[in-house]
Amino acid sequence: MSAATNLRSEDQFLCSICLEVFTDPVSTPCGHNFCKNCINQHWNVNVPYRCPMCKEVFTTRPDLRVNTFISEVVAQFRHEAQQKTSSSSSEQQVSKPVEVPCDVCTGTKLKALKSCLVCLTSYCQTHLEPHLTVSSLKRHQLIHPVENLEDRMCRDHDKPLELFCKTDQTFVCIICSVLDHKTHEFVPLKEEYEGKKAELEKTEAEIQQMIQKRRLKIQEIRDSVKINKDDADREKAEGVQVFTALKESVDRGLEQLIKEIEEKQKTTEKQAEHFITELEQEISELMKRSTEVEQLSLSEDHLHLLQSFPSLKAAPPTKDWTQVRVRPSYEGTVVRAVAQLEETLSKEKKKLIEAELKRVQQYAVDVTLDPDTAHPNLILSDDGKQVHCGDVKKNLPDNPERFTRYVNVLGKQSFSSGRFYFEVQVKGKTEWTLGVTRESINRKGEIPLSPKCGYWTLCLRKGNEYKALAGPPVRLSLKSGPENVGVFVDYEEGLVSFYDVGAAALIYSFTGCSFTEKLHPFFCPCNNDGGKNSAPLIICPVNQTE
Repeated sequence: MSAATNLRSEDQFLCSICLEVFTDPVSTPCGHNFCKNCINQHWNVNVPYRCPMCKEVFTTRPDLRVNTFISEVVAQFRHEAQQKTSSSSSEQQVSKPVEVPCDVCTGTKLKALKSCLVCLTSYCQTHLEPHLTVSSLKRHQLIHPVENLEDRMCRDHDKPLELFCKTDQTFVCIICSVLDHKTHEFVPLKEEYEGKKAELEKTEAEIQQMIQKRRLKIQEIRDSVKINKDDADREKAEGVQVFTALKESVDRGLEQLIKEIEEKQKTTEKQAEHFITELEQEISELMKRSTEVEQLSLSEDHLHLLQSFPSLKAAPPTKDWTQVRVRPSYEGTVVRAVAQLEETLSKEKKKLIEAELKRVQQYAVDVTLDPDTAHPNLILSDDGKQVHCGDVKKNLPDNPERFTRYVNVLGKQSFSSGRFYFEVQVKGKTEWTLGVTRESINRKGEIPLSPKCGYWTLCLRKGNEYKALAGPPVRLSLKSGPENVGVFVDYEEGLVSFYDVGAAALIYSFTGCSFTEKLHPFFCPCNNDGGKNSAPLIICPVNQTE
């Protein structure tokens, strides 16, 4: 049987009084069918006896008998309906605490599928059937099941809330619109609904955009974690390699030190044995001479004593042992071993810094000077890569970004995350200051160059005095002055490092910095000092050699 035939059959099997499928269907003399109990109850309270359908009046109460044909058809229909219900049992679920229950179900409440705004009732699948099949009920407005349908009725006039008062921002019925709110602006609920729905869609789009940004941030953080893990693994590997080499060097140095001391000790012992042997031989000869002298002194033979005296009186064949010493020299042995170790450590340290410099150079950025920030005495090259101090103060607009007291200039580029690196040639200069600074620094008055005031800088003064302007300044002892200075910043790590590029040496690092705003590269070529400091600061291309 087709779905359309099923719907027509259902319509025919509904009692027009209870709107349910017939129970004990009976027929009136006019040919209409009702539940036996429904028509009897109707005629119990309504006299004269009239057909609820065609309104035909019966003079006497008809004798009603069960219509066996319709009863059999209804039984078959109920059987098919039960099969249909069992096949769609997933929809006929018992109502859960968070779900809207059917208002018609007695006993166990099934889950409501729809709510009727006309009937103000929620229906499960079975009790919803009349609204899907009966023509008069099909016109009712069905919505997704909701609770408290009575809240959709005007409490003052018992009418549906069909309008929205834009003046009072509240829901009203049709009677409210002509009484309490007659001078207000109204729109149908649907119109207000469409407007609010459009706003919700816009809000949803904004929320989705925010979600997407946060997902991208999550991915960025995960990528950063992976990069950090790779960096950590690399650092650990390099650390293990360096410290293994140092340990091996220490072990070799200690072994060589012990060997050298033991060899010196053995040499000393052999020399001492040789001296003792030689001394014992001389003692033996002297004892022999002593015996001869003693025997001769006891002789009474005048001639023999006088003849032998010259040979015994002669000095014995001995050497002077006064300056002979057995004292090995261990002084300086340990010092030399430590010096050798320091040399090895210095070589390993240099390798590390060379590798570190090579890594930070990978974050090289293109920096150019910002003429809007340059002091009027500064002369910038056309490409924005060089700056030196002139003798003539140019007539420039005193915009808020410009330095007006000190000969400073900032880079155009700003950075608020990640890592960046740039190099500056300082060759031939006797004074300069380099580094990075916060965007919000004071550019007009007294400018203390310190991290507290937003400056992380390195400077040269008087041709050979290097300082990290850490507040108080830190005096730096460098073997030689750098010709090219590399500046590296890790924003999230709070790190600013300065490198001697030529010597591949770390000059100084600011650590534990707290960056909360944009950072700009900072340059100060200082006054030209009558031409002694006229060489420019030059932003150099980074040579990332293999």
